[in-house]
Amino acid sequence: MFRFAVGAQAEAYSAILHAFGEANENWETALGVDDIRSRLRSAGWFDALTDEDLAERLKKLAEWGLLDVVQNHAENYRTATEYERRNLHYSLTKTGEAAYAGVRHALAVLSGTGALQTAVLDAIADRLAELAGLLDDPGSADRRLFSAVREVEGHLEALRTGTTRFNGELQRLLRAEGADLAAFHEVKAATVAYLQEFVTNLDQRCHAVVAALSRVEEHGVEELHRRALRGADLPPTAGEHAAEDWLRHRRSRWDGLRCWFRPADGSTPRVDQLHTVARRAIVALLQVLDRITETRRHSSSAAADFRELARWFATADRDEDLHRLWSAAFGLGSARHAHLAHEDPELVAPSTPWAQAPRVRVSALLRSNGRTEKFARTGKVRDVSAVAALRASRARQERAELEAAWQRLATGGEVRLSAFGELEPGVFDRLLDLLGRALATREDSTGARRACTGDGRVEIVLRDPGDARSAQLRTSRGTLRGADYVVEVRLLTDPPDAEAVG
Repeated sequence: MFRFAVGAQAEAYSAILHAFGEANENWETALGVDDIRSRLRSAGWFDALTDEDLAERLKKLAEWGLLDVVQNHAENYRTATEYERRNLHYSLTKTGEAAYAGVRHALAVLSGTGALQTAVLDAIADRLAELAGLLDDPGSADRRLFSAVREVEGHLEALRTGTTRFNGELQRLLRAEGADLAAFHEVKAATVAYLQEFVTNLDQRCHAVVAALSRVEEHGVEELHRRALRGADLPPTAGEHAAEDWLRHRRSRWDGLRCWFRPADGSTPRVDQLHTVARRAIVALLQVLDRITETRRHSSSAAADFRELARWFATADRDEDLHRLWSAAFGLGSARHAHLAHEDPELVAPSTPWAQAPRVRVSALLRSNGRTEKFARTGKVRDVSAVAALRASRARQERAELEAAWQRLATGGEVRLSAFGELEPGVFDRLLDLLGRALATREDSTGARRACTGDGRVEIVLRDPGDARSAQLRTSRGTLRGADYVVEVRLLTDPPDAEAVG
C-alpha cells in the first residue's frame, strides 16, 4: 500500500496522490491527465514532468492498486491525439484512499504534540451525563443519541492520542540533555507546573466520569447502541453486514472507555496509571531541576575538574612536567605546616637540624580547610525539660480532642447523614475526611463503600441513600447540604493511654 512513499520517485508519486486527495475533497472522483497536471503545482510539485513520465507513474500507481483506470465514453473527441490524451480517466481506489489518509496521518503525528487536557475529561463526563438523561426519556430522539455516542468516542480518542504523545514527549524530555541550561531549566519547570495542574482534582473528575458511566450502563449498553444505530441512518449501499460491523465497532469503543475508567475485570484503570506516571514524572523532573540548579550554583564540578586535569596530563611532554602537575593538583609537595612551632620552643635550640628536631603536631584541618584547630570550653547544654513538658501536654490535649471527636461520630449502627445535625468545626472536619475517603473508593459486592483512617482505628461504611432525600449539616462556619447517605462509623481499636502518648 505504501510502496509509492519509498524510492527515488517517492515525491512524484506522493504529489500525484495528493492531487487526487484534493480532488476528492471537492467531490471530483475522476481526473484526466490535464486535470492531474494542473493540480500537481498546488500539491507542491514544481519540477518538469513530461506526458510519458506522468503516464508511466499513473500506470505504476494503477498496478499497485491505488488508482482505477476507466475510459471516458461521454466525451466527444475531434482528433486521434485528443482521444489518446483525454480518453483515460483515473480515480482513487479504496486502497488508494487509505494510503493517502495514512500519509496525512503520519504527517499530522510528526507535526502534532501531545497534551493532558482536563477539559477532555470534563467533556466525557458531560456527554455521558447527557446520554443518561436521553436514556431516561423514552421520547428522546435517536439521532441525538447517535451524535452523543460519537462525541464520547471522539473525546476518548483525543484523550488516548493526546496522553500517548505527551508521555512519549515527556520521556524524551527526561532523557534529553539541553545545551542551553537556562532554556532547559525553563522547559522542565514549565512541564512540572503543567503536570501538577493536571493531577489536581483528577480524582474528582474521574469519579464524575465513573458515576455518569454507571448511569448509562443501568439502561443497558446494547439498547443504547441499537438506538444509536437507528439514528445513524446508514446508507442502503453499505451492505447487509454494515449494521453488525457498526455495532461491533461501537462495542469495542465502549470497552475502551471502560478500560480507561472502570475495567470489567477489576484491574487498575488506565487513568489511574496515568496519574501514577504523572506523579513519577514530576518527581523525576524535580530531581533533574535540582541537579541543574546545583550545577549552575557552582562554577565547576569535581567531574569537570578531573576531566580538565586529565586533558592536561595527556598534553604534557615530559615526565618532569607530569610530576609538577601532580604535585600542584593534589598538594603532595605543599608545606603549610612550616610555620608551626613546637609546643615548648625552649626545648629546641635554633641550630637544631629539622631532621633531628622533635615532631610537631599538625592538625588534620590544616590540609582540608587551611586552618588549625582551636579548643575552647564546652558549651552549656540547654534545659529542654520545659519544652518537652509543653509538647507532651499539647499531645495529650490533641489526643483527647481526637478521641472526643471519634466518640461523637461513632454511630453504633447505620444512620442517615442528616442524623449528625450540628457539629463542632473540628468534629465536622473529621467527618468530612471520612466521607471523602469513602467516596474515593469503589463499591463492593454489597454496594457499600468502605474506608479507614490512616492509623486504622476508625472505619466508615457508606451506602447510597436510594432516594432523593438531602442532608443538612450545620457548623459555626457554615452549612453543608448534600445527599443523605446511609453512614456507619465504627471504632475498631481501643484508644491508647494518654500518658503513654505523652
